[in-house]
Amino acid sequence: MSSLSSSLFHLYSRDVSDISLPDKFTFPFFYQPHPLAIAASDQLQQWLSGEGRSLHDFDNDGKMFGVLVVRDAQGELGFLAAYSGQTLKPELSKLNVGFCPMISLGGDKQSAVEQLAINEMNSDIAHKEANPLIEQLATQIKEAEQSFSEQISAWQAQMADNREARKAQRATADEDLLKTLAQQSVDDKNTLRDLKLEAQKTLAELRLQYSVLVDELNQLKESRKQRSNDLQQYLFAKYQLLNANGETRDMNELFATTAQRVPPSGSGDCAAPKLLQTAYQMKLTPIALSEFWWGKAPDSQVRQHKQMYPACIGKCQPILNYMLQGLEVDEDPLQQLGNDSADLDIVHEEASFLVINKPSGLLSIPGRHVHDSVKTRIRAMYPNARGGLIVHRLDMATSGLMLIALNERAQKNFQHQFIKRTVHKQYVAIVDGVLDSELGCEGEIDLPLCNDFEDRPRQKVCVVEGKSAHTKWQIAKKENGRTWLNLWPVTGRTHQLRVHCAHHQGLNTAIVGDDLYGNSDARLMLHAQRIEFNHPLTKKPLVFEVLAPF
Repeated sequence: MSSLSSSLFHLYSRDVSDISLPDKFTFPFFYQPHPLAIAASDQLQQWLSGEGRSLHDFDNDGKMFGVLVVRDAQGELGFLAAYSGQTLKPELSKLNVGFCPMISLGGDKQSAVEQLAINEMNSDIAHKEANPLIEQLATQIKEAEQSFSEQISAWQAQMADNREARKAQRATADEDLLKTLAQQSVDDKNTLRDLKLEAQKTLAELRLQYSVLVDELNQLKESRKQRSNDLQQYLFAKYQLLNANGETRDMNELFATTAQRVPPSGSGDCAAPKLLQTAYQMKLTPIALSEFWWGKAPDSQVRQHKQMYPACIGKCQPILNYMLQGLEVDEDPLQQLGNDSADLDIVHEEASFLVINKPSGLLSIPGRHVHDSVKTRIRAMYPNARGGLIVHRLDMATSGLMLIALNERAQKNFQHQFIKRTVHKQYVAIVDGVLDSELGCEGEIDLPLCNDFEDRPRQKVCVVEGKSAHTKWQIAKKENGRTWLNLWPVTGRTHQLRVHCAHHQGLNTAIVGDDLYGNSDARLMLHAQRIEFNHPLTKKPLVFEVLAPF
């Protein structure tokens, strides 16, 4: 299609009458896109590939887009389109007209005045932080503490020598000499007292000068923090969010009962809330939702061009949980997942430990909503086992070998082996594509990982807060446009292999069936195939291997 509609309600450019409507609205945090949503996404992507290219520099800064399939009062199907974040190139009103607007248009005169005051405080803080006297006083305090410490220690050592000399003299001293020696002892103690008093006085004066400057700076920072929080609350109160019941609540209310208590920056500006807000305002009935990434991925997150993604948890979950009230929504698949029918395959059994082959779809430990897990099954099978049982974990979707300790001694030994990295594991994975030839046939990936707190349970790459994550890889074979890999995790970070495969600074090719970092499939094609460790009692090297079921 050459352009989007000039209105917010876009008609399909192809006949979609043969596509059945979904029974319920999309559960936005875990879903398979409905065919109607896919058709709308394809139509939007065609526009972005053509006329929409001038909307933004997507080659250097990608964006998340969303479509909401809707039905109007006359029963006609169409869709709304939106993107996450602030308005792109506001001067290009012709290009922005077809996208849902911001829920709140931002500040007013009052907020502008307050922002100006905060900006002035920022300048004042920067000026005070640049005051060379603060650093000079800090240096003087440190040097004075060191100098007085050395002087006091030296004099105390001298006093000890003097004390020993007087002790030797007292053995043959007359009465006058004894009086002299006693006075020398008093003089030594007075000298130490005076030295300590001088240190206290000098340091007190320097610290007072320093604290006056630093306390003033800290008070200014605290005042800025409070004013910034107040301004944020004021601005978030302008987000008057609707739901399908016609109710209205502001952003501050929705986050008041969450763990963070306050909305993260950018809350309410994601595509999904914009889409629902516009639909309710236009009296349209939401049918289905999908979101996709367009353009270059950010360095921290796993994002693939044109790939569909669920809504984020940190910013969107409190908002969407409210905005979807009044709609019939699909059940949360994560609360229904489990592998009750899969037997727990015991590969090796001894009195102190087990080696099991965990099936895909079974948790390692009980979850918040799903109780069935390796741990609960082992506890039922071995009621006399002691300790925590689980030595290491596999993701729910990952199959393969796991070590289970049946007593505390074995568990402690295994934990020590993992800490010392003497346990070696090999995984097999199928990735959804052919690797770039420049990567070669084998290599290593070092990308530090940490929690993406705004989009849990996903992990992200972060050189500042991330923990070291190291993976060795090797191509096993290529077939039907996919690549079989052998993977050796040197470290054991959460989702390490999945992120290292999918991230554009890693292999840039997600594992087949990875619903967090790639596309859903029948299962995640990742299997812990081989494990090497030492027997917890005899120290004898042991190796176990179970081939991948795919």
